[in-house]
Amino acid sequence: MKFNEELSLLLKARYPIIYISSIEEDRVEYIIRKDIKSTLNRSIYTWDFVDGYTNNPNNKNFAQRNPLQALEFIEKLSSETPALFILKDFNKFLTDVSIARKLKNLIRILKLQPKTLIILSSEVNIPVELRDFITVIRFELPTAEEIEQELIRLFNSLNLKQDNLLIENLTRACQGLSLERIRRVLSKIIATYKNINEESINLILNEKRQIISQTGILEYWNSKENLEKIGGIESLKLWLNKRSTAFGQKAENYGLPVPRGLLLVGIQGTGKSLTAKVIASHWQLPLLKLDIGKLFGGIVGESEARLRQTIEIAEALSPCILWIDEIDKAFSNMESKGDSGTSSRVLGSFISWLSEKTSSVFVVATANNVKNLPLEILRKGRFDEIFFLDLPIYEERKEIFKIHLKTFRPKSWQEFDFDELAHLTKLFSGAEIKQCIIDAMYLAFYEEREFTTEDIIISLKEIIPLAQLDELKIKELQQWALSGRIRLASK
Repeated sequence: MKFNEELSLLLKARYPIIYISSIEEDRVEYIIRKDIKSTLNRSIYTWDFVDGYTNNPNNKNFAQRNPLQALEFIEKLSSETPALFILKDFNKFLTDVSIARKLKNLIRILKLQPKTLIILSSEVNIPVELRDFITVIRFELPTAEEIEQELIRLFNSLNLKQDNLLIENLTRACQGLSLERIRRVLSKIIATYKNINEESINLILNEKRQIISQTGILEYWNSKENLEKIGGIESLKLWLNKRSTAFGQKAENYGLPVPRGLLLVGIQGTGKSLTAKVIASHWQLPLLKLDIGKLFGGIVGESEARLRQTIEIAEALSPCILWIDEIDKAFSNMESKGDSGTSSRVLGSFISWLSEKTSSVFVVATANNVKNLPLEILRKGRFDEIFFLDLPIYEERKEIFKIHLKTFRPKSWQEFDFDELAHLTKLFSGAEIKQCIIDAMYLAFYEEREFTTEDIIISLKEIIPLAQLDELKIKELQQWALSGRIRLASK
Protein backbone atom coordinates (compact mmCIF):
# COMPACT_ATOMS: atom_id res chain seq x y z
CA MET A 1 0.00 0.00 0.00
CA LYS A 2 1.31 3.47 -0.93
CA PHE A 3 2.08 5.94 1.83
CA ASN A 4 -0.70 8.40 0.95
CA GLU A 5 -3.26 5.56 0.73
CA GLU A 6 -2.19 4.17 4.10
CA LEU A 7 -2.29 7.61 5.73
CA SER A 8 -5.74 8.37 4.26
CA LEU A 9 -7.06 5.07 5.57
CA LEU A 10 -5.78 5.78 9.10
CA LEU A 11 -7.29 9.28 9.05
CA LYS A 12 -10.67 8.00 7.89
CA ALA A 13 -10.56 5.34 10.62
CA ARG A 14 -10.02 8.13 13.22
CA TYR A 15 -6.61 6.95 14.47
CA PRO A 16 -5.78 9.64 17.07
CA ILE A 17 -1.96 9.80 16.88
CA ILE A 18 0.09 8.81 13.83
CA TYR A 19 3.89 8.68 13.97
CA ILE A 20 5.59 9.16 10.57
CA SER A 21 9.23 8.11 10.40
CA SER A 22 11.16 9.81 7.60
CA ILE A 23 14.30 11.83 6.86
CA GLU A 24 12.39 13.70 4.13
CA GLU A 25 10.42 16.16 6.22
CA ASP A 26 9.58 18.56 3.37
CA ARG A 27 8.50 15.77 1.02
CA VAL A 28 6.19 14.26 3.65
CA GLU A 29 4.59 17.64 4.31
CA TYR A 30 4.19 18.27 0.57
CA ILE A 31 2.39 14.95 0.04
CA ILE A 32 0.13 15.57 3.04
CA ARG A 33 -0.81 19.01 1.76
CA LYS A 34 -1.21 17.85 -1.84
CA ASP A 35 -3.16 14.61 -1.32
CA ILE A 36 -4.69 14.59 2.15
CA LYS A 37 -5.94 18.16 2.20
CA SER A 38 -7.66 17.78 -1.18
CA THR A 39 -9.25 14.37 -0.47
CA LEU A 40 -10.27 14.84 3.18
CA ASN A 41 -10.61 18.64 3.26
CA ARG A 42 -8.79 19.19 6.55
CA SER A 43 -7.06 22.28 7.84
CA ILE A 44 -3.35 21.60 8.39
CA TYR A 45 -1.33 23.12 11.25
CA THR A 46 2.44 22.58 11.57
CA TRP A 47 4.49 23.11 14.73
CA ASP A 48 8.15 22.89 15.61
CA PHE A 49 9.95 23.76 18.83
CA VAL A 50 11.77 26.86 17.49
CA ASP A 51 9.01 28.59 15.50
CA GLY A 52 5.85 27.23 17.11
CA TYR A 53 2.75 27.09 14.87
CA THR A 54 3.88 28.76 11.64
CA ASN A 55 0.54 28.74 9.79
CA ASN A 56 -1.87 29.77 12.54
CA PRO A 57 -3.53 32.92 11.09
CA ASN A 58 -4.78 34.13 14.50
CA ASN A 59 -1.55 33.83 16.42
CA LYS A 60 1.66 33.20 14.47
CA ASN A 61 4.48 31.47 16.40
CA PHE A 62 2.00 30.34 19.05
CA ALA A 63 3.45 27.67 21.43
CA GLN A 64 6.98 28.68 20.48
CA ARG A 65 9.44 26.61 22.59
CA ASN A 66 6.46 25.19 24.50
CA PRO A 67 5.43 21.62 23.55
CA LEU A 68 2.74 21.44 26.25
CA GLN A 69 1.09 24.58 24.89
CA ALA A 70 1.22 23.02 21.41
CA LEU A 71 -1.03 20.19 22.68
CA GLU A 72 -3.33 22.64 24.48
CA PHE A 73 -3.90 24.43 21.15
CA ILE A 74 -5.26 21.15 19.68
CA GLU A 75 -7.64 20.83 22.61
CA LYS A 76 -8.94 24.42 22.37
CA LEU A 77 -9.51 24.43 18.59
CA SER A 78 -13.18 24.22 17.61
CA SER A 79 -14.49 20.65 17.59
CA GLU A 80 -16.35 21.37 14.35
CA THR A 81 -13.14 22.11 12.39
CA PRO A 82 -11.58 19.00 10.75
CA ALA A 83 -7.86 19.46 11.34
CA LEU A 84 -4.49 17.79 11.04
CA PHE A 85 -1.65 18.77 13.39
CA ILE A 86 1.92 18.03 12.23
CA LEU A 87 4.30 18.22 15.20
CA LYS A 88 7.92 18.03 14.03
CA ASP A 89 10.49 16.21 16.22
CA PHE A 90 7.86 15.93 18.96
CA ASN A 91 9.25 12.50 19.90
CA LYS A 92 11.97 14.36 21.84
CA PHE A 93 9.35 15.40 24.43
CA LEU A 94 7.43 12.13 24.82
CA THR A 95 9.43 11.06 27.86
CA ASP A 96 8.27 14.17 29.77
CA VAL A 97 5.60 13.17 32.33
CA SER A 98 3.37 16.19 31.64
CA ILE A 99 3.52 15.66 27.84
CA ALA A 100 2.74 11.93 28.12
CA ARG A 101 -0.19 12.61 30.45
CA LYS A 102 -1.53 15.40 28.22
CA LEU A 103 -1.39 13.12 25.17
CA LYS A 104 -3.38 10.42 27.01
CA ASN A 105 -6.00 13.02 27.96
CA LEU A 106 -6.13 14.33 24.39
CA ILE A 107 -6.77 10.87 22.91
CA ARG A 108 -10.31 10.86 24.31
CA ILE A 109 -11.04 14.13 22.47
CA LEU A 110 -9.31 13.06 19.24
CA LYS A 111 -11.46 9.93 19.05
CA LEU A 112 -14.66 11.98 19.08
CA GLN A 113 -13.60 14.94 16.94
CA PRO A 114 -12.27 15.06 13.33
CA LYS A 115 -8.75 15.86 14.53
CA THR A 116 -5.55 13.88 14.09
CA LEU A 117 -2.13 14.48 15.59
CA ILE A 118 0.90 13.55 13.43
CA ILE A 119 4.37 13.28 14.95
CA LEU A 120 7.03 13.66 12.24
CA SER A 121 10.56 12.51 13.02
CA SER A 122 13.58 10.86 11.39
CA GLU A 123 13.73 8.14 14.06
CA VAL A 124 11.20 6.04 15.95
CA ASN A 125 11.39 6.61 19.69
CA ILE A 126 8.19 5.94 21.65
CA PRO A 127 8.00 5.38 25.42
CA VAL A 128 6.41 2.08 26.50
CA GLU A 129 3.38 3.74 28.12
CA LEU A 130 2.38 5.45 24.84
CA ARG A 131 2.93 2.58 22.38
CA ASP A 132 -0.70 1.40 22.51
CA PHE A 133 -1.96 4.85 21.50
CA ILE A 134 0.46 5.64 18.65
CA THR A 135 0.47 4.08 15.17
CA VAL A 136 3.78 4.15 13.27
CA ILE A 137 4.03 4.33 9.49
CA ARG A 138 7.24 4.69 7.53
CA PHE A 139 7.70 7.08 4.67
CA GLU A 140 10.11 5.20 2.43
CA LEU A 141 12.79 6.73 0.24
CA PRO A 142 11.68 7.47 -3.34
CA THR A 143 11.05 4.46 -5.58
CA ALA A 144 12.82 3.93 -8.91
CA GLU A 145 9.70 5.23 -10.67
CA GLU A 146 9.65 8.44 -8.58
CA ILE A 147 13.39 8.99 -9.16
CA GLU A 148 12.93 8.49 -12.91
CA GLN A 149 10.09 11.04 -12.97
CA GLU A 150 12.28 13.55 -11.08
CA LEU A 151 15.17 13.01 -13.53
CA ILE A 152 12.90 13.45 -16.56
CA ARG A 153 11.48 16.65 -15.01
CA LEU A 154 15.02 17.94 -14.46
CA PHE A 155 16.15 17.05 -18.01
CA ASN A 156 13.09 18.84 -19.43
CA SER A 157 13.61 21.95 -17.30
CA LEU A 158 17.28 22.18 -18.39
CA ASN A 159 16.50 21.32 -22.04
CA LEU A 160 18.91 18.38 -21.92
CA LYS A 161 18.70 15.56 -24.43
CA GLN A 162 17.04 12.51 -22.86
CA ASP A 163 18.84 9.21 -23.27
CA ASN A 164 16.82 6.24 -21.99
CA LEU A 165 19.91 4.24 -21.03
CA LEU A 166 21.42 7.22 -19.18
CA ILE A 167 18.13 7.83 -17.32
CA GLU A 168 18.01 4.14 -16.35
CA ASN A 169 21.64 4.16 -15.09
CA LEU A 170 21.14 7.43 -13.21
CA THR A 171 17.95 6.07 -11.63
CA ARG A 172 19.77 2.98 -10.38
CA ALA A 173 22.67 5.09 -9.08
CA CYS A 174 20.26 7.41 -7.21
CA GLN A 175 18.36 4.63 -5.43
CA GLY A 176 18.84 4.95 -1.69
CA LEU A 177 19.02 8.76 -1.76
CA SER A 178 16.28 11.15 -0.71
CA LEU A 179 14.83 13.45 -3.39
CA GLU A 180 16.48 16.40 -1.65
CA ARG A 181 19.91 14.74 -1.88
CA ILE A 182 19.29 13.75 -5.51
CA ARG A 183 18.44 17.35 -6.40
CA ARG A 184 21.48 18.60 -4.49
CA VAL A 185 23.97 16.23 -6.12
CA LEU A 186 22.52 16.85 -9.59
CA SER A 187 22.86 20.61 -9.01
CA LYS A 188 26.50 19.98 -8.10
CA ILE A 189 26.98 17.97 -11.31
CA ILE A 190 25.43 20.75 -13.42
CA ALA A 191 27.57 23.40 -11.69
CA THR A 192 30.73 21.33 -12.22
CA TYR A 193 30.28 19.88 -15.71
CA LYS A 194 27.41 21.97 -17.20
CA ASN A 195 25.89 18.66 -18.29
CA ILE A 196 24.64 15.29 -17.01
CA ASN A 197 26.19 12.15 -18.55
CA GLU A 198 27.56 8.71 -17.61
CA GLU A 199 30.51 10.33 -15.77
CA SER A 200 27.99 12.01 -13.44
CA ILE A 201 27.28 8.62 -11.84
CA ASN A 202 30.62 8.75 -9.96
CA LEU A 203 29.53 11.91 -8.10
CA ILE A 204 26.24 10.25 -7.18
CA LEU A 205 28.12 7.21 -5.85
CA ASN A 206 30.35 9.52 -3.79
CA GLU A 207 27.20 10.97 -2.21
CA LYS A 208 26.10 7.43 -1.33
CA ARG A 209 29.46 6.66 0.24
CA GLN A 210 29.07 9.71 2.46
CA ILE A 211 25.65 8.56 3.71
CA ILE A 212 26.82 5.00 4.32
CA SER A 213 29.99 6.08 6.15
CA GLN A 214 27.84 8.12 8.56
CA THR A 215 26.22 4.92 9.85
CA GLY A 216 29.54 3.64 11.24
CA ILE A 217 28.31 0.09 10.56
CA LEU A 218 28.28 -0.16 6.77
CA GLU A 219 31.14 0.59 4.41
CA TYR A 220 30.82 1.22 0.67
CA TRP A 221 33.49 -0.73 -1.24
CA ASN A 222 34.80 -0.06 -4.72
CA SER A 223 35.57 -3.43 -6.29
CA LYS A 224 37.33 -3.80 -9.63
CA GLU A 225 38.25 -7.46 -9.23
CA ASN A 226 37.09 -10.06 -11.76
CA LEU A 227 36.67 -13.84 -11.82
CA GLU A 228 40.05 -14.27 -13.52
CA LYS A 229 41.68 -12.94 -10.34
CA ILE A 230 40.62 -16.08 -8.46
CA GLY A 231 42.46 -19.34 -9.06
CA GLY A 232 40.40 -22.55 -9.08
CA ILE A 233 36.90 -22.79 -7.49
CA GLU A 234 35.42 -23.64 -10.91
CA SER A 235 32.12 -24.95 -9.50
CA LEU A 236 31.52 -21.70 -7.61
CA LYS A 237 32.47 -19.60 -10.67
CA LEU A 238 29.97 -21.54 -12.80
CA TRP A 239 27.25 -21.02 -10.15
CA LEU A 240 27.96 -17.26 -10.12
CA ASN A 241 27.97 -16.99 -13.92
CA LYS A 242 24.53 -18.62 -14.12
CA ARG A 243 23.12 -15.92 -11.80
CA SER A 244 24.98 -12.90 -13.21
CA THR A 245 21.90 -11.61 -15.10
CA ALA A 246 19.29 -12.50 -12.46
CA PHE A 247 18.79 -8.89 -11.25
CA GLY A 248 17.56 -7.36 -14.50
CA GLN A 249 14.09 -6.63 -15.83
CA LYS A 250 14.36 -9.58 -18.22
CA ALA A 251 14.76 -12.02 -15.30
CA GLU A 252 11.82 -10.42 -13.49
CA ASN A 253 9.61 -10.74 -16.59
CA TYR A 254 10.65 -14.40 -16.81
CA GLY A 255 9.33 -14.87 -13.27
CA LEU A 256 12.75 -15.74 -11.87
CA PRO A 257 13.14 -15.24 -8.09
CA VAL A 258 15.92 -12.85 -7.10
CA PRO A 259 19.00 -14.71 -5.72
CA ARG A 260 18.99 -14.52 -1.91
CA GLY A 261 22.58 -15.05 -0.88
CA LEU A 262 25.62 -17.23 -0.50
CA LEU A 263 27.50 -18.59 2.52
CA LEU A 264 31.20 -19.22 1.90
CA VAL A 265 32.86 -21.51 4.42
CA GLY A 266 36.49 -22.51 4.37
CA ILE A 267 40.04 -22.34 5.59
CA GLN A 268 41.56 -18.90 6.12
CA GLY A 269 43.26 -17.43 3.06
CA THR A 270 41.34 -19.46 0.47
CA GLY A 271 39.69 -16.42 -1.15
CA LYS A 272 36.32 -16.07 0.58
CA SER A 273 36.55 -12.28 1.01
CA LEU A 274 38.03 -11.87 -2.48
CA THR A 275 35.07 -13.82 -3.88
CA ALA A 276 32.63 -11.36 -2.26
CA LYS A 277 34.42 -8.46 -3.99
CA VAL A 278 34.50 -10.32 -7.28
CA ILE A 279 30.75 -11.04 -7.18
CA ALA A 280 30.00 -7.30 -6.86
CA SER A 281 32.21 -6.29 -9.82
CA HIS A 282 31.19 -9.31 -11.95
CA TRP A 283 27.49 -8.59 -11.44
CA GLN A 284 28.09 -4.80 -11.59
CA LEU A 285 26.35 -4.15 -8.29
CA PRO A 286 27.33 -1.86 -5.37
CA LEU A 287 29.14 -3.64 -2.52
CA LEU A 288 28.29 -2.84 1.11
CA LYS A 289 30.45 -4.36 3.82
CA LEU A 290 28.79 -4.89 7.19
CA ASP A 291 31.00 -4.75 10.26
CA ILE A 292 28.87 -7.15 12.28
CA GLY A 293 30.85 -6.46 15.46
CA LYS A 294 29.64 -2.84 15.42
CA LEU A 295 26.01 -3.98 15.41
CA PHE A 296 26.19 -4.79 19.08
CA GLY A 297 25.64 -1.70 21.27
CA GLY A 298 25.65 -1.30 25.02
CA ILE A 299 22.13 0.12 25.37
CA VAL A 300 19.17 -2.28 25.47
CA GLY A 301 17.51 -2.39 22.05
CA GLU A 302 20.38 -0.51 20.34
CA SER A 303 21.73 -3.60 18.55
CA GLU A 304 18.32 -4.46 17.06
CA ALA A 305 17.88 -0.81 15.97
CA ARG A 306 21.28 -0.86 14.25
CA LEU A 307 20.36 -4.06 12.41
CA ARG A 308 17.09 -2.48 11.23
CA GLN A 309 19.01 0.60 10.04
CA THR A 310 21.47 -1.63 8.14
CA ILE A 311 18.66 -3.56 6.45
CA GLU A 312 16.82 -0.34 5.52
CA ILE A 313 19.95 1.15 3.89
CA ALA A 314 20.77 -2.09 2.03
CA GLU A 315 17.20 -2.41 0.74
CA ALA A 316 17.13 1.25 -0.28
CA LEU A 317 20.31 0.72 -2.32
CA SER A 318 19.12 -2.53 -3.89
CA PRO A 319 20.04 -4.23 -6.11
CA CYS A 320 23.30 -4.56 -4.17
CA ILE A 321 25.66 -7.02 -2.48
CA LEU A 322 25.73 -7.08 1.35
CA TRP A 323 29.03 -8.61 2.45
CA ILE A 324 29.23 -9.96 6.02
CA ASP A 325 32.78 -11.06 6.78
CA GLU A 326 33.48 -13.76 9.41
CA ILE A 327 29.87 -14.13 10.49
CA ASP A 328 30.85 -17.10 12.67
CA LYS A 329 32.68 -14.80 15.12
CA ALA A 330 29.54 -12.77 15.82
CA PHE A 331 27.15 -15.66 16.46
CA SER A 332 29.42 -18.34 17.97
CA ASN A 333 28.84 -19.68 21.50
CA MET A 334 25.69 -17.62 22.01
CA GLU A 335 24.52 -19.72 24.93
CA SER A 336 27.58 -18.75 26.97
CA LYS A 337 27.41 -15.04 26.10
CA GLY A 338 26.31 -12.86 28.99
CA ASP A 339 24.55 -10.23 26.89
CA SER A 340 20.98 -10.73 28.18
CA GLY A 341 19.96 -12.42 24.93
CA THR A 342 21.00 -9.57 22.61
CA SER A 343 22.92 -11.91 20.26
CA SER A 344 19.93 -14.28 20.06
CA ARG A 345 17.54 -11.43 19.26
CA VAL A 346 19.84 -9.98 16.58
CA LEU A 347 20.31 -13.46 15.08
CA GLY A 348 16.54 -14.05 15.11
CA SER A 349 15.87 -10.74 13.34
CA PHE A 350 18.65 -11.37 10.84
CA ILE A 351 17.60 -14.88 9.80
CA SER A 352 13.94 -13.82 9.61
CA TRP A 353 14.93 -11.10 7.17
CA LEU A 354 17.07 -13.58 5.20
CA SER A 355 14.09 -15.91 4.82
CA GLU A 356 11.41 -13.32 4.08
CA LYS A 357 13.22 -10.55 2.17
CA THR A 358 11.84 -9.66 -1.25
CA SER A 359 14.34 -6.90 -2.06
CA SER A 360 17.28 -7.45 -4.42
CA VAL A 361 19.90 -7.59 -1.65
CA PHE A 362 22.28 -10.49 -2.26
CA VAL A 363 23.96 -11.46 1.03
CA VAL A 364 27.48 -12.89 0.87
CA ALA A 365 28.54 -14.18 4.29
CA THR A 366 31.93 -15.73 5.01
CA ALA A 367 32.90 -18.07 7.85
CA ASN A 368 36.13 -19.83 8.80
CA ASN A 369 34.56 -22.44 11.07
CA VAL A 370 31.09 -23.62 10.14
CA LYS A 371 30.78 -25.52 13.45
CA ASN A 372 30.59 -22.19 15.30
CA LEU A 373 27.52 -21.16 13.33
CA PRO A 374 24.01 -21.74 14.73
CA LEU A 375 22.02 -24.36 12.81
CA GLU A 376 19.32 -21.75 12.04
CA ILE A 377 21.70 -19.98 9.63
CA LEU A 378 22.64 -23.20 7.82
CA ARG A 379 19.04 -24.27 7.23
CA LYS A 380 17.88 -24.28 3.60
CA GLY A 381 16.03 -21.12 2.64
CA ARG A 382 18.38 -18.71 4.42
CA PHE A 383 20.99 -18.81 1.62
CA ASP A 384 20.68 -20.13 -1.93
CA GLU A 385 23.81 -22.22 -1.46
CA ILE A 386 26.65 -22.95 0.97
CA PHE A 387 30.08 -23.52 -0.60
CA PHE A 388 33.25 -24.89 0.97
CA LEU A 389 36.57 -23.38 -0.17
CA ASP A 390 39.36 -25.85 0.48
CA LEU A 391 43.13 -25.49 0.15
CA PRO A 392 44.00 -25.29 -3.56
CA ILE A 393 44.99 -28.51 -5.35
CA TYR A 394 48.06 -28.77 -7.62
CA GLU A 395 46.48 -27.28 -10.79
CA GLU A 396 44.82 -24.52 -8.77
CA ARG A 397 48.11 -23.61 -7.11
CA LYS A 398 49.73 -23.28 -10.56
CA GLU A 399 46.92 -20.99 -11.61
CA ILE A 400 47.24 -18.88 -8.42
CA PHE A 401 51.00 -18.44 -9.03
CA LYS A 402 50.29 -17.37 -12.61
CA ILE A 403 47.63 -14.84 -11.53
CA HIS A 404 49.90 -13.14 -8.97
CA LEU A 405 53.05 -13.21 -11.12
CA LYS A 406 51.13 -11.75 -14.07
CA THR A 407 50.18 -8.87 -11.74
CA PHE A 408 53.69 -8.32 -10.32
CA ARG A 409 55.63 -9.07 -13.54
CA PRO A 410 53.30 -8.73 -16.56
CA LYS A 411 56.20 -8.95 -19.07
CA SER A 412 58.30 -11.75 -17.56
CA TRP A 413 55.80 -13.97 -15.67
CA GLN A 414 56.33 -16.91 -18.06
CA GLU A 415 59.97 -17.26 -16.96
CA PHE A 416 58.97 -18.80 -13.60
CA ASP A 417 58.76 -22.57 -12.99
CA PHE A 418 55.09 -22.99 -12.06
CA ASP A 419 55.24 -26.79 -11.86
CA GLU A 420 58.02 -26.70 -9.27
CA LEU A 421 56.34 -23.94 -7.25
CA ALA A 422 52.97 -25.74 -7.23
CA HIS A 423 54.67 -28.98 -6.18
CA LEU A 424 56.36 -27.29 -3.17
CA THR A 425 53.20 -25.54 -1.86
CA LYS A 426 50.97 -28.52 -1.10
CA LEU A 427 49.47 -27.16 2.15
CA PHE A 428 49.55 -23.46 1.18
CA SER A 429 46.46 -21.29 0.82
CA GLY A 430 46.11 -18.66 -1.92
CA ALA A 431 46.94 -15.86 0.53
CA GLU A 432 50.10 -17.69 1.68
CA ILE A 433 51.21 -18.21 -1.93
CA LYS A 434 50.89 -14.48 -2.59
CA GLN A 435 52.88 -13.70 0.56
CA CYS A 436 55.70 -16.02 -0.61
CA ILE A 437 56.00 -14.06 -3.85
CA ILE A 438 56.06 -10.74 -1.97
CA ASP A 439 58.76 -12.03 0.42
CA ALA A 440 60.85 -13.15 -2.58
CA MET A 441 60.50 -9.69 -4.10
CA TYR A 442 61.73 -8.07 -0.87
CA LEU A 443 64.74 -10.39 -0.83
CA ALA A 444 65.74 -9.63 -4.44
CA PHE A 445 65.05 -5.90 -4.09
CA TYR A 446 67.37 -5.75 -1.07
CA GLU A 447 70.10 -7.37 -3.18
CA GLU A 448 69.31 -4.98 -6.09
CA ARG A 449 68.37 -7.63 -8.67
CA GLU A 450 65.30 -9.20 -10.26
CA PHE A 451 63.57 -11.96 -8.26
CA THR A 452 63.43 -15.53 -9.62
CA THR A 453 61.84 -18.93 -8.94
CA GLU A 454 64.72 -19.70 -6.57
CA ASP A 455 63.88 -16.65 -4.45
CA ILE A 456 60.26 -17.82 -4.14
CA ILE A 457 61.45 -21.30 -3.12
CA ILE A 458 63.64 -19.74 -0.40
CA SER A 459 60.70 -17.76 0.95
CA LEU A 460 58.51 -20.90 0.87
CA LYS A 461 60.89 -22.63 3.26
CA GLU A 462 60.59 -19.75 5.75
CA ILE A 463 56.78 -19.72 5.87
CA ILE A 464 54.86 -22.25 7.95
CA PRO A 465 51.37 -22.56 6.46
CA LEU A 466 48.30 -22.49 8.71
CA ALA A 467 47.44 -26.05 7.66
CA GLN A 468 50.61 -27.20 9.42
CA LEU A 469 50.13 -25.02 12.51
CA ASP A 470 46.57 -26.26 13.12
CA GLU A 471 46.62 -29.53 11.21
CA LEU A 472 43.97 -31.33 13.30
CA LYS A 473 41.33 -28.61 12.95
CA ILE A 474 41.97 -28.21 9.19
CA LYS A 475 41.62 -31.97 8.58
CA GLU A 476 38.46 -32.10 10.67
CA LEU A 477 36.95 -29.27 8.60
CA GLN A 478 37.98 -30.95 5.32
CA GLN A 479 36.47 -34.28 6.38
CA TRP A 480 33.21 -32.55 7.34
CA ALA A 481 33.09 -30.85 3.92
CA LEU A 482 33.78 -34.13 2.09
CA SER A 483 30.97 -35.88 3.98
CA GLY A 484 28.46 -34.44 1.48
CA ARG A 485 26.87 -31.89 3.85
CA ILE A 486 28.12 -28.91 1.86
CA ARG A 487 28.83 -28.07 -1.77
CA LEU A 488 32.49 -27.91 -2.84
CA ALA A 489 33.69 -24.75 -4.62
CA SER A 490 36.33 -26.71 -6.57
CA LYS A 491 35.54 -29.52 -8.98
